[in-house]
Amino acid sequence: MFLKFYRVITTFFCAFLVFGCGTYFNQPIGVENARIGEDTKMTKVLRDFPMPVDPVVVGVYKFRDQTGQYKPTDAGSTFSTAVTQGATTILVKALEDSKWFVPIERENLSNLLNERNIIRSTRKEYKKTNNTSEPQLPPLLYAGMILEGGIVSYDSNIITGGLGARYFGIGGATQYRQDRITVYLRAVSTSNGKILKTVYVSKTILSQALDASFFKYVKFSRLLEAETGFTKNEPGQIAVSEAIEKAVEALIIEGIEDKLWSAKTSPENIEALVEEYNSEKNEAQNTALYNRYLKERRSKTSVYLEGGPALISGDFNNPEITYSAKIGGRWYFNPYLNMNLNLHKFELTNQNAFSSGFNAVNLNAELVLLPFEQLSPFIKAGIGVVNTDDFDTSLFKLQYGAGIEYLLSDSIGISVNGMHNLVMSDELDTVAQGKRDDQYFDFSLGIQWYFGNTIKKKKID
Repeated sequence: MFLKFYRVITTFFCAFLVFGCGTYFNQPIGVENARIGEDTKMTKVLRDFPMPVDPVVVGVYKFRDQTGQYKPTDAGSTFSTAVTQGATTILVKALEDSKWFVPIERENLSNLLNERNIIRSTRKEYKKTNNTSEPQLPPLLYAGMILEGGIVSYDSNIITGGLGARYFGIGGATQYRQDRITVYLRAVSTSNGKILKTVYVSKTILSQALDASFFKYVKFSRLLEAETGFTKNEPGQIAVSEAIEKAVEALIIEGIEDKLWSAKTSPENIEALVEEYNSEKNEAQNTALYNRYLKERRSKTSVYLEGGPALISGDFNNPEITYSAKIGGRWYFNPYLNMNLNLHKFELTNQNAFSSGFNAVNLNAELVLLPFEQLSPFIKAGIGVVNTDDFDTSLFKLQYGAGIEYLLSDSIGISVNGMHNLVMSDELDTVAQGKRDDQYFDFSLGIQWYFGNTIKKKKID
């Protein structure tokens, strides 16, 4: 018995370690030496930038934490700030790494001026004593542009969640939390005070926890219990650094685009750099909170094919699942609303009692709930006419249904949906009894082809 449970727990924890081995096998078990600070992904991007024609002398007086946020804890908050107070230093380093700017000391200007006064005073005394002449101190550099802004927002717990399960004493769980910081950076001309450019960058901070446990009585009075796990938090300082470096990159490229400064490279390289940035900027402008990518996706017209099962709900018992097939087209009035027309071929059967083929023409109004996202639910309702295959009987009906569509691309989508068809007669199955009219259901898996001009958001204003 013990061997059996030993195998179970071994298998469970091996699976656990496979999913978390990167963190699990890098746990700190000893004292580590000091090391050079880590670079972010944006650090390399800044260092690989083409060189400027003339670097710009800039002054950074204070790049402040303007959030007023204290670090959140399980018990509330502490008096420790949520983000670093050294953002000015991080910005100065990012400016140096880019090689597009020559940062000059302004954060502690009073200390610099104090030291220069001490130098002058010391030289003056030395000159009196030794009767020698000392060269004057060179003048300080002045900035052609100053950079202002700061960390304007720290939003904690914008997304929290997790997943867990326990069975027969074996359990595991994972939790995550996502915070977000927002940075604004603006360039101001010192000659006239004009704000030349303002950029805005946000960065999420992810925290994850994974744990597993085993709790089982292996035999009478013998309890086996084990647990393990780890928590991984993205360092806030790294997140702030990456956001500030991204803001510096955006400032450089938008300055090139507006001809505030120029790069020492070919026009083709500049064009490619600006085009790539504008593509990223356009994607960011179409991305809502929680990484919901919103864009103008669907065209004004589409055709579709659908197929699936059908099921009658009439006067006979024991209905059987049969086939259903549709072909049709959609015409969009705006991104949210369309009209669609389809031809429907299907069969309805009750075991040993009724079986017949039908065709129908359906006209529906359809409401797309999330038209600018890749995955969108929809609801629809309409009217139609259902006929037997020999067209001896034609019956009026109403229908309504719902489904969901996933766009593989801007021109092709797949969908699943179900429809409830209410026939305005009790003669669909050739028997009229009871008070309720006949009904049938059809469920479909479909593919849509979109063509024509894309529907613009402004069409629904």
